[in-house]
Amino acid sequence: MDKVILARIGEIALKGLNRSTFEQRLARNMKAAMGGCGDCYVRWSQSRYYVEPRCDDFDFDRALEMLKGVFGLVSVSPAFVTESEMSHISGLAIECAGRKISELKGRGMTDISFKVETKRGLKTFPLTSLQVSSEIGGQISDAFPELKVDVNDPDFILYIEVRENTYVYTDIYEAPGGMPTGSNGKACLLISGGIDSPVAGYMIAKRGVSICAVHFYSYPYTSERAKDKVIELTKTVGRYCGGIKLLVVPYTEVQLAIQEHCREELSTVIMRRSMMRIAERCARKYGCSALVTGESVGQVASQTMQALYCTDEAATMPVFRPLIGMDKMEVVEIARKIGTFEMSILPYEDCCTVFTPKHPKTRPSLKEVQAEELKADFPTLENAAFEGIEIIRA
Repeated sequence: MDKVILARIGEIALKGLNRSTFEQRLARNMKAAMGGCGDCYVRWSQSRYYVEPRCDDFDFDRALEMLKGVFGLVSVSPAFVTESEMSHISGLAIECAGRKISELKGRGMTDISFKVETKRGLKTFPLTSLQVSSEIGGQISDAFPELKVDVNDPDFILYIEVRENTYVYTDIYEAPGGMPTGSNGKACLLISGGIDSPVAGYMIAKRGVSICAVHFYSYPYTSERAKDKVIELTKTVGRYCGGIKLLVVPYTEVQLAIQEHCREELSTVIMRRSMMRIAERCARKYGCSALVTGESVGQVASQTMQALYCTDEAATMPVFRPLIGMDKMEVVEIARKIGTFEMSILPYEDCCTVFTPKHPKTRPSLKEVQAEELKADFPTLENAAFEGIEIIRA
């Protein structure tokens, strides 16, 4: 039997005259995601992408797994294909049902129930969708007398799509949805080793935004293991958006200057402003149009409305905060889903936590923050940090 992967779109279907641009971008992203799986052809027809292997050693399972993480797709299914004739369809349907029954029995299930759902995209086909479902359902019941029919809550559904060829499958796997990566510009993510910033990167990438990432590293106050953790977090997020260029900024001297010259209660806001200035230089160098952070209103002292205002004033390009209205449990749920949570909670501190003041000011004024910044030569320090950036392809 010939095997293919069916992939379904979501939001792209709502686009107008520029829809083909998104479809072409998504097809390229799918091909890139399956780069190590072997030769295949990706084609678009009747609101479906079809991944058709072109070699005997095509890694079907890995391709399916990679497509589950491609932004722009809402679901994928491994499917078998046959001619659009009832004799061929019924034979394939019985074989697919037998495979699924064996799988469920292997999990210890008994008293298995099923139903058949048909979509007829080929309007010249002589039977309606309901007639196909009824006919195939009857033949499956005859072939497997122990099966029960349950149209409301079956143990499995046999799906049939009658098109130029007919596709039969039993499994639908969720994909992330959103827009194809690269279809909505590029942004620079400020990534720490915590829970929030990797999720923020995932969320903005889901909107079709390509991202590079900037991490501020204060050795020896933060360890090599903390840096390695950020690299792994970046790789995990990068799996959803075709990889991420990680820029590691040597930030020790800047932080020491803040600690030595500036009022302690304002140090976090001053640090955030400095990071914004360096990140913006990185963003402009690598063609980004915005900065992205994992901040949420009121989560910590540096994320009050007044503190965020002071932070944003240091940047001239837009600052996007995908998590701005989310609570911590919502963020944790996404982190678990995308596979970053367990890494994020490893006990390796980053520079944002090592130098945290005991009593940070929650309502700083821009005027007093700017006055404190005059006490050290931040332009020279930040330029040295920028010139010392290490580039890692995550």
